[in-house]
Amino acid sequence: MRVLVTGAAGFIGSALSLRLLGRGDAVLGVDNLNTYYDVTLKQARLDRLTPHPGFTFAKVSIEDRPALEKAFHDFRPERVVNLAAQAGVRYSLENPYAYVESNLVGFINVLEACRHGKVEHLVYASSSSVYGANRKLPFSVQDSVDHPVSLYAATKKANELMAHTYSHLYGLPTTGLRFFTVYGPWGRPDMALFLFTRKILAGEPIDVFNHGHHTRDFTYVDDIVEGVIRTLDRVPGPDPDYDPMHPSAASSSAPYRLYNIGNSHPVQLSRYIEVLEDCLGRKAEKKLLPLQPGDVPDTSAEVTELMRDTGYQPTTPVEEGIRKFVDWYRRYYGV
Repeated sequence: MRVLVTGAAGFIGSALSLRLLGRGDAVLGVDNLNTYYDVTLKQARLDRLTPHPGFTFAKVSIEDRPALEKAFHDFRPERVVNLAAQAGVRYSLENPYAYVESNLVGFINVLEACRHGKVEHLVYASSSSVYGANRKLPFSVQDSVDHPVSLYAATKKANELMAHTYSHLYGLPTTGLRFFTVYGPWGRPDMALFLFTRKILAGEPIDVFNHGHHTRDFTYVDDIVEGVIRTLDRVPGPDPDYDPMHPSAASSSAPYRLYNIGNSHPVQLSRYIEVLEDCLGRKAEKKLLPLQPGDVPDTSAEVTELMRDTGYQPTTPVEEGIRKFVDWYRRYYGV
C-alpha cells in the first residue's frame, strides 16, 4: 500500500514506518523536525528509514495546509497514519497554543486532505490522557471521557470528535487509538524512562512524582506498532449493532472506531524504577514529589475490543522492554 505517516521522525512514527517498509509498503514520512526535543535524535531515526527505496520524506508541518495538501497530492496515499502532534501533558501548561496549532489546526488539515484525497482509511493517535479524572479501572472505550485534566487531553478528545464528524459527513473511515504510556528504544527524551536513565547514569537525583505510587500501563513500542498495523489493515465500516437509543462511545453508524492500545498490565512507578536500576546496575537517588498538575494517578487499558477485532496481543513485559531500552541507550550514547 501507499501509506502516509505524519510524525515519521518521532518515536512511534519511525518504528511504524520501518515495519511498513519491511513488509513492502511505500511510505511517505511527514515531519517538521521541531525543537520540542533533541532534533539530532529525530534525524537519527530518519536516517534508519532513508536507505529504503520505498521511503520518501517531506519536511512539512501539518499546520501548514498548502504544504500538507501538496504532499498528499504528490504522493496520493491510500491510507494515512497521523502521529504528528504536540505531545506532553506538563508542557501544555506552559505553551497551550502549541497544542491548538498542531493538535487542532493540524488535525483538521489532515482530515481535509484525507477527504479530498479519497483516502481509504485514517488511523490517528489519541491518548489514554482523555480518561482524565476517571477512576474506574481498567479504562474502557465505553467510558465517558468528558473530564480532561490537561489541555493535551482535551485536544485528543477533540480529535476523536472531529474524526467522527468526518466519518459521518463524508464516509471517511477513521480509527482512533488511545495510546497508553509507550516506551522502548529510540524513545522520547522528555519521558520518564529516558530522563531516569540519563540522570541515574550521571549520578543525578531523579524526580519521582506522586512518591512513586502511581501506576501506568507501560506498553513496549513493538507491541504498539503491531496494534497500529493491525488496525490500519482493518478498514472500519458502520457498526451493524449500533443503537442510537443506546449509543456506543467506540463505534457508530458511521465508519468510525475507537480502541485502547496498551499492555493491560499496569506497573507501579516505584517497580518500574527498580527494574531500571537492575538493568543499569546502579541505584537511583530519588527526589519524592507530589502528583503534578495535569497528571493522573493511574492508567490501565481495557483492550478487549482491539483483541477481538484485530487479534492484538501485547507480549513484552517491562523487565524485557526496559532491558532493550537500556541496551539501546548505551549503544546510542556510547555510555
